[in-house]
Amino acid sequence: MSFKASSRKLLDSSLGIVLFLLLWEALPRLGIVNPGYLSPPSAVVAAIFDLAANGQLVKHLEASLLRSLAGLALAIVFGVGLGLLMGWFTRLESILDPLLQLFRQTSALALFPVFILFLGIGEGSKIAIIFWACFWPILLSTISGVKQVDTLLINSALSMGANRRFLFLKIVLPSASPSIFTGVRLAGAYCITALVAAEMIGAHSGLGFLTLNSQEVFQIPSMYAGILLLALVGLALNFLLALLERRFTRWRRGLKHSG
Repeated sequence: MSFKASSRKLLDSSLGIVLFLLLWEALPRLGIVNPGYLSPPSAVVAAIFDLAANGQLVKHLEASLLRSLAGLALAIVFGVGLGLLMGWFTRLESILDPLLQLFRQTSALALFPVFILFLGIGEGSKIAIIFWACFWPILLSTISGVKQVDTLLINSALSMGANRRFLFLKIVLPSASPSIFTGVRLAGAYCITALVAAEMIGAHSGLGFLTLNSQEVFQIPSMYAGILLLALVGLALNFLLALLERRFTRWRRGLKHSG
């Protein structure tokens, strides 16, 4: 792609955001919308700098990142592990699937009182609600990925004397990885949603707490700052997961180029 074409593409992709920010700035400045309810972006950015200056930004950002990454990491470990087993062993899937389908329909927010009863109101219950929200898309995508592995590849490997360990590590896991990463990236979006819910109940730090507490004390620029920061954290997490996906599914691009 030429420099001119890439610049044009960057301009087009940025145009919508720029127009949105200009409209957002203009509405409260012109009095069309009450600035007490909708702070302009300039005031929101100023609030972020104020939070950074007094040390609150690092405190809230660190708390949110630790909770969200801990919950997501646990969901990846258990979701991928159980998903691989259920996708590989059909009898295990038939035994566990009805129970898991029942649990899957139970909202993480509905279970939050249960998490508090068992884990208390500290970090454990907050990580648990994030884990619960992230676990299901990872589990289902992993099961689907294993089931969609080309049987021709498996039969070919078996005909050449491959054992189960080789099949699993060299064929099943690589073939299922695109579907697994789809679930992980979807879980990354759920992670931020669950984080906000977890921090709005019984937390004293975090971006979700910052957003709710700022609304209660009517510090509206700080409230929008918390919302904006949550969106940026979500974008950064999705970008990181996309990089990991490209790193671990590099073989797919090789197949496309060779085809």
